[in-house]
Amino acid sequence: MEETISLKELMQTLRKRMTLIVLITVAAMAISGAVSFFALTPIYQSTTQLLVNQAKSDQPTYNPSEIQTNLQLINTYNVIIKTPRILDKVVEGLDLDMSANQLMNKITVQSAKDSQVVNITVQDPDPNQAAAIANKVAEVFQKDIVALMSVDNVNILTKAEVGENASPVKPQPLLNIAIAAVVGLMAGVGLAFLLEYLDNTVKSAEDIERILELPVLGSIALIEDQKMERSGVERSNSRGRSEPIG
Repeated sequence: MEETISLKELMQTLRKRMTLIVLITVAAMAISGAVSFFALTPIYQSTTQLLVNQAKSDQPTYNPSEIQTNLQLINTYNVIIKTPRILDKVVEGLDLDMSANQLMNKITVQSAKDSQVVNITVQDPDPNQAAAIANKVAEVFQKDIVALMSVDNVNILTKAEVGENASPVKPQPLLNIAIAAVVGLMAGVGLAFLLEYLDNTVKSAEDIERILELPVLGSIALIEDQKMERSGVERSNSRGRSEPIG
């Protein structure tokens, strides 16, 4: 026997469990907001840009072969920047209370495809320290790459600076609350349908017709209802007998 669920039944289930759905959604949003505002540490981000380009006065400004060579070196540079050789000097120079491995986890090095610009991005709870680390990494790398690769084609294009109203890049409370609202709503709807699926009690004549696929010919009143009706009649009769006869 196949059982089908109509759109009307789905809407009835949602209306019946609406309080549960709303409570779960609001609870998820409240928990997400509390964690985002009070539990998570704000993280700030600063970026320093390096330009991989060797300028020579005896060659034309645009040299395709030299640019291609610089592009091929960028992937190597991205790896070297995050090595202990560079980061150990950064830790020592800034007197940081962390190891090179810990510092490496704060740094992201990337460059766009076919671009000679390398972005060194640092995330840290202190915006001033994030900017200082990004600038120091660029400075140390610019000096050490000459000895490491025997080339002098790295220049600092843009230094990291801290704005007057620096804002953290994470957490993002409003985004987290919005995501929690969607997740809470989905969880509430799912739980509502699960409870409805597990509820196999028969509550009305329509349920009997749907389950047995037979028409309902009649219904029997509950015994409690009959008792209440008889007790009401008896009380009214007793009041009538107790009235004095004039």
